[in-house]
Amino acid sequence: MNSIINLSGHLVNLQSPRVMAIINITPNSFYSHSCVKSSEVLSKVTNAIEQGADIVDIGACSTRPGVQLVSESEEWERLSNALKVVREHYPHIVVSIDTWRASIAEQAIKDYAVDIVNDVSGGFDADMFHVVAKYQIPYVLMHSDALPATSHSTFGRDIVCEMIDYFQRKIDQLQQMGVKDIIVDPGFGFSKTLAQNYQILKELSYLNVLNKPLLVGLSRKSMLSKVLEVDAHDCLTGTIVANTLALQSGASILRVHDVLPAVQAIKIFTSTNQS
Repeated sequence: MNSIINLSGHLVNLQSPRVMAIINITPNSFYSHSCVKSSEVLSKVTNAIEQGADIVDIGACSTRPGVQLVSESEEWERLSNALKVVREHYPHIVVSIDTWRASIAEQAIKDYAVDIVNDVSGGFDADMFHVVAKYQIPYVLMHSDALPATSHSTFGRDIVCEMIDYFQRKIDQLQQMGVKDIIVDPGFGFSKTLAQNYQILKELSYLNVLNKPLLVGLSRKSMLSKVLEVDAHDCLTGTIVANTLALQSGASILRVHDVLPAVQAIKIFTSTNQS
């Protein structure tokens, strides 16, 4: 698998799995403990870095099922305040911007030199591919067909094959535009049924045929809480198990709310593979 990406001029090998810390500058995330006020951004990021986060993923527009999307101006106000704080205190930390709006992504790249664009919509904004191509920035391409997310699925029974076809078409389009660093995300919980989510987790290794690094966001999601019959607050153990399964299938980046458990899971996984 092609696991090397260019992060602001530094070549990073994702053959060694990395941890992406979720920083939600929103009041309405599905996991309320992850919601961060502007005054709390620095302590949240500091804690994530101290626990071993390789990347901080900052988002200010919740895409949870059924949510009302915030305006572009409100999203940028939240993001710019957070990015300013992070860049002032941690100028060298890898920053990912979680947005589906091309204008927001471009402004964050120009003003705060963000390192990655994480787009949950897979290019819903027609200008997004042009922005990442223009600035040659690594792009997380997620599989989804709805914005915001819904629990309704329009995908067929063989969702993994559909997913591979979806990714290949989008990757071809991005590469034709000159985008070199593409990371794929299966989009757990986005427009997928419970059964489809678990089919994807079971067959996750099939996505390695795309020859792209794989980002997995399973942290405390409803596919775990529904099976465990608990709410998101009690899903840490389930998250660790699901992340370990993802690592066994080739995941390069774990996107998580809880950094230290993910770092520890990677250490055990790596030690086992090297023994």
